[in-house]
Amino acid sequence: MAAIILSARGLTKHYDGLKAVENVDFDLKAGQIHALIGPNGAGKTTFVSLLSGRIPPSAGTITFDGEDITQLPAHTRVARGIAYTFQITSIYANLPVFDNVALAIQRKGTKHLHSDTMAALARVGLETRADQIAGTLAYGHQRLLEIAMGLSMNPKLLILDEPTQGLANAEIEAFNALVRAVTPQTTVLLIEHNMDVVMDLADQITVLNFGETLSSGTPAEIRADPAVQTAYLGG
Repeated sequence: MAAIILSARGLTKHYDGLKAVENVDFDLKAGQIHALIGPNGAGKTTFVSLLSGRIPPSAGTITFDGEDITQLPAHTRVARGIAYTFQITSIYANLPVFDNVALAIQRKGTKHLHSDTMAALARVGLETRADQIAGTLAYGHQRLLEIAMGLSMNPKLLILDEPTQGLANAEIEAFNALVRAVTPQTTVLLIEHNMDVVMDLADQITVLNFGETLSSGTPAEIRADPAVQTAYLGG
């Protein structure tokens, strides 16, 4: 039985009466790929923003690796081992690809900056583009660069928000292989609209709808859930 690396209890976020996230209980098992799915407006991005510390909760608690992190700011959670790649790319567009990853690695501290940076780029297939200005990369390659930046910090938990958006089919296959390769050393929380990717990769799936947990289970259980079919899978 895998240990729980991250746990949320009663996690809630209200905006002027709007219930973006409402009383969500959530457990993330170490070494697994856990997908978070749901219709647009279901509260997925708000939920992961709560987990990563980008916004404070209205109520509830979050524990990570056995410690209460509910009040910790995002940069402290990064130092604890949570890396979050954004739905919209957050690269340094005017800097070379190499420098983007090197800056991320420097935050962790390393004596082997060049070799560690090139190794991180090689993991996502961008080592031949190290000298290219990041903003001139194709959108799909910018997403891969962002994943390299996240992985370069050797996180315990990697949160990927819509990572395959803008990727070609061949790039999606490479992405799937990459995510499989980082587990079980790294736990992955995947927020993804591409259901083929979700069903192919995820060990566990949680479905949010109107800010609440609609269902949670294995891909087979989620596929067979009538409530999920009605709300999201179009059954």
